[in-house]
Formats: sequence, structure tokens, C-alpha cells
Amino acid sequence: MPPYVVALDVGGTSMKGGVVTADGTVAHTESRPTPRPADAAVAAIRAFVADLMTTEPGTPAGIGIVVPGLVTDDAARYSANIGWRDVPAGAFTPPSAAGVPIRLGHDVRTAGLAESVLGTGRDLSDFLFLPIGTGIAGAMIIQDAPYAGATGWAGEIGHIPVFPGGETCACGQTGCLETYASASAIPRRYTHKTGIPATTAEVIAAAPTDPAAQEVWTDALEALSLALATYTLLLDPAAIIVGGGLSQAGETLLTPLRPRLSSRLTFRPAPPLHTSSLGPHAGMLGAALLAWQASETDTWHPPDVPPPPMVS
Repeated sequence: MPPYVVALDVGGTSMKGGVVTADGTVAHTESRPTPRPADAAVAAIRAFVADLMTTEPGTPAGIGIVVPGLVTDDAARYSANIGWRDVPAGAFTPPSAAGVPIRLGHDVRTAGLAESVLGTGRDLSDFLFLPIGTGIAGAMIIQDAPYAGATGWAGEIGHIPVFPGGETCACGQTGCLETYASASAIPRRYTHKTGIPATTAEVIAAAPTDPAAQEVWTDALEALSLALATYTLLLDPAAIIVGGGLSQAGETLLTPLRPRLSSRLTFRPAPPLHTSSLGPHAGMLGAALLAWQASETDTWHPPDVPPPPMVS
């Protein structure tokens, strides 16, 4: 077995774990639910790491774990979704990992790092990686590096108010992008209007013939075009790369979104819109990059791929 790392992407609903070799091969991957409360989540992460370490012979060169909320290299500082505060990196690893270097990272920014190094953004120095799932956040890749901002909160594009006076968001604001365009908001809003349970894919598929589905889908596209026009005018990205569950809609999402975005940018062209080439594995692969960084080895990266910038 060549050198390998253990990588774990912790989401609010599920965790994606993997074992990744220095040439980028994913030797093993699996998913598990993310339990609550916070103590249970930490214990589940620790057990998951322990189990991943047993899937291959030898000791991993490093461990990378990406989590939501505020995070530094050595601690998960805060997550409203999971409920923890100031959890040191060592709490996420089992006794069998003693001596193995570990690095933590922010889930969305690290997924953007993976997209920059391994995915659709590989040849771009400035782009927005926009995963649209249960919520919406953004990884701002600026001059080849993920940007965290002054306090670590950069990229919260899901909470840009796109419809002032609109629906109340879980964050307490009104009219947030996430309230209209996330993969959880679309079926929720459709069910609220019709009383009929539906998945996001079902709402999108019904939009051409179902007036309620059409209204919900149009609102989502309008909200996205408003937020992305604002981002474009502020930061001038070379491209916008959409990831997360909604990206599985592919051109069904991008084809109507392109002209809406262009119509809001009257004096400049809109940036190209693409879907992620890494799909749901972007966060886990980003965690693998962090693990190779933590190992301080120069053999971590696939052929012809330069080492990535640091990210937290």
C-alpha cells in the first residue's frame, strides 16, 4: 500500500470519509450520519476515523477533517448546526492515531480548495465555488487561495438578503438567498404552497407544467441571479462553479440561470457558470489535501498538480 491519508468531511446531516493515496486515488470511501448532540458527534467522528485507519495496512501519513462553522487548524471553534464550541483537533481522533499529524479545515472553503487544485477550477486563479445543499455558502478563491476574511466568516453568500421584506430565514434575517434557493428551501416552499410533499428534483421536474412548482423554481433562479450579480460586481470572478446537491440538476439549473444573471450585469459580461467536477466528494478530497499538508511530505499531490495554498 502506498502512503495514504485519512480524510473526513463532516456535514450537518452526514459525514463522508475516505482513504486517499498520494497520487489522488480514493482507496476507500463511505458515509455515515452525523448524530446529535455535539458530544455524540465528536464521538462518532472519532470512531469513524478509527475505522478508516483499519481499512488499509500501516499508519496514515496524516488526518484531515473538515467541519462547518468557525474553525482553525487545531480546533473546531463553533458550529451552530452541530452545537459544539472549542473542540480541539485531538478530540476527533482515536488513541490509535497518536503521533499522526492532523489538520482541521472549514468544510466549504476546503471543498473550494479541492475544486481549485483537482477540479473544474484547476486552471482558474479567481472563482466562486458555490455548493447548494441544505444551506448555501461560498468558497471565495482569490489569487489561487481560499479567502476566510478577517474573522473567518467570509463566503456566507446564503445570507445575502435578495428579497428585502421576504420570508424569514433561520438565521433571523429576512429574504436570504438560502431561504429561497437551497435544496431544502425548494421542496419546503412547494409543500407550504400546495400541501404536497415533494423532493427538490420533483419540484424542478414539475416546474414546466405545475404553476406552484414554476413559482418556487422561478423564485430560486431569481434569488440566485441577484446574489451572484452582487458577488460578480464586487469580486470579478473568472467563473462560478456550482456544487452540492442542487448541482446535480446540471443544465436544468444553469441554462435558465445564465440569461438571468447576464440581464443583471448590463455593462459587463457574466462569468461562466459550471458545475463541480468533484461532486459530493469535494469536501472529502479537500480534507485529504489538508492531511497531506499536515504530513509535511512533498509526495502528496497527483502528478502535474502543484501543492495547494494553506487554508483554514
